[in-house]
Amino acid sequence: MREKTIGPALVGAWADLRCGLRVVACCAVFTLAACGGGGGAAAPGAPTDSGTGGNLPDVPTSQRDAVRLADQASFGPTEELVASIRRQGAAKWISQQMAAAPVSRYSSGGSAAVHQHGNANPDFCAHQGPTCWRDYYSSTPLLWDFYRNAVQNPDQLRQRVAFALQQIVVVSNLEVTGTYGLRNYHNMLLEQSFGNYRDLLRQVALSPVMGEYLNNVNNHRSAPNENFVRELLQLFALGTCELNPDGTLRGGACQATYNNDVLRNYVFALTGWTYPPGGNAAGGCWPRGSNCRFYQGDMVPLAAFHDNQPRTLLSGVTLPANRSAPQALEAVLDSLMAHPNIGPFVGRQLIQHLVSSNPSPAYVQRVARAFNTGRHEGFGSGRPGDMKATVAAILLDPQARNPDPDRSAGRLREPVQLFTGVLRALGGRTDGDALGWWWGQELRQHVFRPPSVFNFYPPDYPVPGTTLQGPAFGIHNANTALQRINYLTYLLFWGGSNPDIRVPNALGTRVDLSAFLADAADPARLVDRLALLALGEPLPAAARTAVLQALDAFPSGDADYRANRVRQAAFLVFAAPQYHLIR
Repeated sequence: MREKTIGPALVGAWADLRCGLRVVACCAVFTLAACGGGGGAAAPGAPTDSGTGGNLPDVPTSQRDAVRLADQASFGPTEELVASIRRQGAAKWISQQMAAAPVSRYSSGGSAAVHQHGNANPDFCAHQGPTCWRDYYSSTPLLWDFYRNAVQNPDQLRQRVAFALQQIVVVSNLEVTGTYGLRNYHNMLLEQSFGNYRDLLRQVALSPVMGEYLNNVNNHRSAPNENFVRELLQLFALGTCELNPDGTLRGGACQATYNNDVLRNYVFALTGWTYPPGGNAAGGCWPRGSNCRFYQGDMVPLAAFHDNQPRTLLSGVTLPANRSAPQALEAVLDSLMAHPNIGPFVGRQLIQHLVSSNPSPAYVQRVARAFNTGRHEGFGSGRPGDMKATVAAILLDPQARNPDPDRSAGRLREPVQLFTGVLRALGGRTDGDALGWWWGQELRQHVFRPPSVFNFYPPDYPVPGTTLQGPAFGIHNANTALQRINYLTYLLFWGGSNPDIRVPNALGTRVDLSAFLADAADPARLVDRLALLALGEPLPAAARTAVLQALDAFPSGDADYRANRVRQAAFLVFAAPQYHLIR
């Protein structure tokens, strides 16, 4: 197998930040890299079902392609998952994931009582015990569920798509405090992962959590807040510049998708919604006539607050006078789904989250076509915005399955995917507790707590010194690069975390290396096994030799030499830049 160098435009920022991390043979291991290669990818096949592909034949694929798909469509390869994808091929595995019953849900944390108590004392937690704020107000219980599900549950593709969506239609516990409401919102994203983007936008617009986060709840026609509509148009649906079907700028320069007059028409159209009924507050509900804060269910219309003047929207859609708030919402959705921007705008963001930070215009156009038609090679319902068709188009595209990706292909592995990927590969288990306030904070991706509606990082973040975009590089610097290595040290040399009795059904965070101990007597076999799992192919010759030399420090006569060799080999393989750059 010929060796390749990592594309300097993509890897340079990583390598520059890691130059000081000279620990246990790192420099020797990381001087050469082989990001591409491996056997040819299987053809996508021809699904026969209108929704999830039907009964497809097995079309076996290569180890490299199976690991790549696991990186793109799951929270990390396991040997069992890779074997399944190799046997079935990409299209059949995706079809089965879409057809499978959902398993993962958010269920931890307190109830809606936090907004129903109505006591004279407004402090709900005054007599609830030391974990009240954590259980009723914070996102920590959701974080427990997120990492348990991501590491252990089989509905991997649904979870990965939901994770991409939660980074597009963002809400944050930094602004919204109410565990049960955040739980409802993120369960909705899981439900909509294989649904329709129009339905997703409707649920987002009606969510009281989003309504509070972006100030659309109790929005009054006399002086409406623009916050939600600005982000709906700019971040969730269309973007600020008119696009060609391939996502490039129409006319070669930015022409505004909308002006302030159009934006104001959308703002007025979406006035007149309040919290769902059921909330209670000691001082009564405010403003007068509205419902008290409550996150259980969709927001409900409040006619007295709704603007009823005629309004002109995008895509030739007009609002007549005296329509209701629900009618106005449907017209807004009509205008967004009919706009030529939505397919390439949403499609490109999903590609960036699942496959590549710099998709080609042709790739974006193919995905946008699937979004707009609701079909892709038998996947999808034929309704525009179909997520099954869109996700299948993203994952089965020739650029996603290319066995020899170009130098601009791929993406930096996000901290969340690092946390889960190493645990899944090495037989680990977690209750998520160490991955929030500790490692999530250290690597600047504390799930459910993005710093703004723009997520943890912007989708167009430039990779320094290049013309490429690398969204996850927005939270990558010398400090977080070092913390990635420290996370591996924590798992492999510090033993991870023991269960904390304050966490319900605590597991701690640990790897289980027992499955690899039998190979420790043969260092070459051990290193190759780990590399095939982490990278889909062996390490380049020079790097492989350096790792084997590092294992020589643990001769077979020493006590615990097997465990020491496995820890050392796993550390060096999972610290390699080939692992952190998913290509």
